[in-house]
Parts: sequence; C-alpha cells; structure tokens
Amino acid sequence: MDAAELDYDLPPELIAQHPAERRDASRLLVFDRTSGDVSHHVFRELPDVLPSGVLAVVNDTRVVPARIPIERPRGEVLLLERVGEDGEWEALARPTRRLRAGRIYGGVELLEHLGAGRWRVRLAGEASGRVPLPHYITEPLADESRYQTVYAREAGSAAAPTAGLHFTPEVLARLDVARVTLHVGLDTFRPLLADVVEEHAIHGERYSVDAAEWKRIRCARDVLAVGTTTVRVLETLARGAATSGRTELFVTPGFEFRRVDRLLTNFHLPRSTLLALVMAFAGVEQVRHLYALAIAERYRFYSFGDAMLIL
Repeated sequence: MDAAELDYDLPPELIAQHPAERRDASRLLVFDRTSGDVSHHVFRELPDVLPSGVLAVVNDTRVVPARIPIERPRGEVLLLERVGEDGEWEALARPTRRLRAGRIYGGVELLEHLGAGRWRVRLAGEASGRVPLPHYITEPLADESRYQTVYAREAGSAAAPTAGLHFTPEVLARLDVARVTLHVGLDTFRPLLADVVEEHAIHGERYSVDAAEWKRIRCARDVLAVGTTTVRVLETLARGAATSGRTELFVTPGFEFRRVDRLLTNFHLPRSTLLALVMAFAGVEQVRHLYALAIAERYRFYSFGDAMLIL
C-alpha cells in the first residue's frame, strides 16, 4: 500500500484541544459495512446502536505521569515503557548530548544511552511527572483524569487508548464488557516513515489477558473491539499467541480479521499505523469517504475528538 493513500487534509480547527464536557456527549458516526448506511449519534446512544449480544472488549491500561521535567540542564525525561521489575524503563531524554549515564536528573537515574535520544533509566519510586499529552494538543488540560479511561487499571502506558475516553460508568453498565491490557507506546502514534506502508517498522508493545477472560472473548458470538490497541491484542491471540507477551502485529489492508467483528475508534492522524488498521477493517475507499464526511460534518478529530463505530 502506498503511504500516500493515508493522507488527507484536516482543517486545524477540527483538532480537538479539550475533551467534551461530558465523556459520553461526544458525537458518534456509525457506518454499517453490510448496507453502507451512515448515521450520526451521540456516544451515550452506543448501547442502543449495537446489536444485542455484543461483547465489548476494552483496553484497561492506565497512562503513567510520564513527562518528567529536568531543571539542569533544562529538558525532560519521557517514559516510554517499563522494562524491568526494579523501576527500570525505556525513555526519551533531552537534551541528550548534555546528559550523562550514571547521573540522576529530576529523580530519574540514566543507566544507558540506547541511541537516538533513547535511554534505559531507573525511577526511585513511582513516576511523578505530567500526563504526556500528544504534540497536537497545545492547550493545557485542566483535569488530567480526562486522559484516562474510567476503567483504567494497570499503569504502564505512555498514551491513552483514546476510543475508551468516551465511556462513562452509565454507558458501561448497559454493555457486556471484557478486559484486555496493552500498554500503549508512543511509537504507535509515530508517522509512517516508509513510502510503502508494509515497510514501516512497528514498535512492539506489552499485553496481557486473563486466561478465563480470553476464553470468554474467544467463544463470544459477536465481539466489539474498543480501539485499535484492543484489536492488536485480540488478533494477536487469535493467531495462537500466549495470553501475555509482546505484540508486533501490524494490521494493514488485506489483513484477515479472526476475532474482531466490530470496531469503535477515534479519528486518526494521516499517515499513521492506526489509520491503516481502520482501513484494513472497513476498506480504504470507504474510510476515505467517511473521513471526508466527518470533516464536512465538523466532527472533532484525534485523542479528545469524536468517535466512529464500524459495524
């Protein structure tokens, strides 16, 4: 697939800088792959739009306060992924050329420079920085809990599984819900650097699923994946992987979906692996049309934006 097929033009004012006042007040574009019908809803109507008997699978990872400031030299450490049980993480640190292995900056000990600004680091305790909002959100977030899902449980992500940000306890109570965990790394949101989509090197991410929970998901008649991270876990397991480990599954058009029947997702950046996954599920031209429609209808895009349900 030519990476240019993942391009589209988005008016900057449609990049959501703040979450909706109520999580479930976001808009919801619904696309039926069988009929081709499109309808427009409010997210709180999700249980009414879904067919009966659907099992909704969510990613219950929790975002860590991973953006840790450095005073001297002025910069920051950005935690990416936990790599050990004794407080070791892989991180980005800047200004890399002025930092030295073996020293402590902002309560973070730099252990080893891994190249390209990446370091192996050790925390003395729990991370105590700020929530690492995406670069396209340029306005401060008054309530950092709004960058967590209401069902977040195990800390470990450098970014939120954003499709889940729309849920409230009231919406969840009306659904049959199962949980998986995938700790989201920032590389998930990295733009494609290759001209051919399949030549992009995707970064692996850690996941885990309770064995009994996976059995329930595997045997379900109809599965809704909440977010692209959930898709990667379910399709990794559907290919015989263990219930915990790392996944480097890269879903591109032509992919055979073995366990995901429906998808709930936000609107993603151009030239992103996430958009490629959505196109694999719904069709390249169909998604291009849906994005053009969402822009014309003034939907809000990206992490704090609106949602799309693909049936």
